[in-house]
Amino acid sequence: MNFDHNRTFLKEKIGRGVSASAFDDLALEVFHFQYKYNAFYREYCSLIGKDSANISKISDIPFLPIPFFKNNILKTGDWHTQTIFSSSGTTGAVTSAHHVRDIEFYKQIARQGFEQHYGSISDYCILGLLPSYLERKGSSLVAMVDDFIDLSNYNQSGFFLNNLDKLFETLSYNKQHLIPTLLIGVSFALLDFVEQYQLDFPDLIIMETGGMKGRRREMIREELHNDIKQGFNTQHIHSEYGMTELFSQGYSKKEGIFHPIASLKILGREINDPLSISVPNGRLSALNIIDLGNLDTCSFIATDDLGRVYSDGNFMVLGRLDNSDIRGCNLLIIN
Repeated sequence: MNFDHNRTFLKEKIGRGVSASAFDDLALEVFHFQYKYNAFYREYCSLIGKDSANISKISDIPFLPIPFFKNNILKTGDWHTQTIFSSSGTTGAVTSAHHVRDIEFYKQIARQGFEQHYGSISDYCILGLLPSYLERKGSSLVAMVDDFIDLSNYNQSGFFLNNLDKLFETLSYNKQHLIPTLLIGVSFALLDFVEQYQLDFPDLIIMETGGMKGRRREMIREELHNDIKQGFNTQHIHSEYGMTELFSQGYSKKEGIFHPIASLKILGREINDPLSISVPNGRLSALNIIDLGNLDTCSFIATDDLGRVYSDGNFMVLGRLDNSDIRGCNLLIIN
């Protein structure tokens, strides 16, 4: 099977939705595809002594350290870049760049993942409070939320850059008219809002994406969520886990427990042994990610995130490895 046929075959499999029972086998197919057609990844595997002929289970698969997205163009195959997702960073810092072959595939993965946990996007009024993301180019989160806004059946859906008055009016209207509403906001902006307004809207789904972006002091998750809950009189704060280097997301509906979407799997690796992923369930570990949505780049990523992975596949994010950048979505201080 040549490259084009192999890619089309795998893309269709991933696009149809991946069952838990089929995930590992499909991940191995994607590994062998990327090993063959991604020269950079293949060279990395060779340097650490890994050959595709000896990879028969996902615990054998090499995970590419996430910093390689900063200084290298990672592509499986030879194709034209449609757009580039880029991470935020401090002035002068080298940021990650994720080259995207097909933005519609990214949207497909994101839609399926959201609807797996929340139901039809069109049934929600989608409100985006993402000032730090909207103020720069290349945010994958903005691309996702913008697509969700387009799919919504409600004209009230939209972004609110710094217009908190308008956001308050929209939320008040939606509450009065019993409109199912999802507010996706960066942490510091949600805190800005609740400091100026109090809104009794228990049915509102508030999804924080993490990160103070240098605008406020960093907070532990419990403190952040309690402040936001009090401002809206809601029982739970939802969260989204995603990053520039991924096509897939994880969602938490309460207590910081993330549920990966069907194309995503999280594995724990030993903190002091980056090549080992034999970590007991629930123990503090660094997080490795298999993202089948990254078919055209690299699906096997060793992140700088610290967390716990549980036997049911769910996970928590508790912080970052020492000396790693403060970046990405939903990275909060360990309590």
